[in-house]
Amino acid sequence: MSLNHIRPWRNIDRRTSRQIMVGNVPVGGGAPITVQTMTNTPTTDVRATVAQIQAAAEAGADIVRVSVPDQDSAKALKQIVRESPVPLVADIHFHYKRGIEAAEAGAACLRINPGNIGDERRVKEVIKAARDNNCSIRIGVNAGSLERHLLEKYGEPCPDAMVESGLDHIKLLQDNDFHEFKISCKASDVFMAAAAYQKLSEATDAPIHLGITEAGGLTSGTIKSAIGMGNLLWMGIGDTIRVSLSADPVAEVKVGFEILKSLGLRHRGVNIISCPSCARQGFDVIKTVEILEQRLEHIKTPMSLSIIGCVVNGPGEALMTDIGFTGGGAGSGMVYLAGKQSHKLGNDAMVEHIVEQVEKRAAEIEAGLVTEQAQVAE
Repeated sequence: MSLNHIRPWRNIDRRTSRQIMVGNVPVGGGAPITVQTMTNTPTTDVRATVAQIQAAAEAGADIVRVSVPDQDSAKALKQIVRESPVPLVADIHFHYKRGIEAAEAGAACLRINPGNIGDERRVKEVIKAARDNNCSIRIGVNAGSLERHLLEKYGEPCPDAMVESGLDHIKLLQDNDFHEFKISCKASDVFMAAAAYQKLSEATDAPIHLGITEAGGLTSGTIKSAIGMGNLLWMGIGDTIRVSLSADPVAEVKVGFEILKSLGLRHRGVNIISCPSCARQGFDVIKTVEILEQRLEHIKTPMSLSIIGCVVNGPGEALMTDIGFTGGGAGSGMVYLAGKQSHKLGNDAMVEHIVEQVEKRAAEIEAGLVTEQAQVAE
């Protein structure tokens, strides 16, 4: 629930884009920004791939991408599609026939890289397969695989070269009367990616897929993605996102949602506001938050929870959260409900009590028993 009409400084004016469908999921045109990830299992291992897709979906992924590098993978994709709880994007490189096979196997979208998919005739065949099978397309421009003539023209990968590549392929799709497409222009360099996306957003009304490609490991990749995508999202650019990490796909989904939640663009699960802790803390804040993050993973209802170690900032943060706990003295603290001081609680009972309160609050919200006025944190 949003209180942006009360707090206008929270508003983000999203770029106007047209809408396409990826299976049953709308992308662009004012639809919620979707979170994607990609499997890293061998696609021919159907059981492992489906398990990974299901785990990602449980974490909140709206769309999952699956690599289709060979004919056996295209055959496996057909079964994977049948068992997937979310629409699948087939990742196609080098072999245009894999794109045709993936569309026929039931992929909801084809991701094609203009720099390596082949000549115009081959791209036209992929377009036909997509149209015939009600499949959308993502034009996936990447700074690391630009067309040779663009590298010769610009001398090196740069935002202008990336945007020119994207617009050339938009024209090719439109010349073939195909309009169910979105576009990305990724780079591992945050500055290059941000500049390219800004130029692209002004040059087309197509839905934009955001990503900082090959961002790195869990910590460094999260930071790069948050900086790069966060700034673009703040500017209103982006209709669907993928955080590219050398980590578990579930981690990508979680980071993606945290980026959107921090900007008020999506709300899912418990948003924990917690202090870094210091000598004033009345309980072990770090350990408590770690436990609560694990214990509350099953909550999907948007909600805010403040866990603050002392009374310096604790009461003030609790005023703006659904549930709060502020450390005090003598082994106890204060529980806040709907922004109001409620009751004292011993530290030893804190975790179980907070979990119970969050679950109760979630049930009330889902049942429509909590008013917008009471949800002070959203």
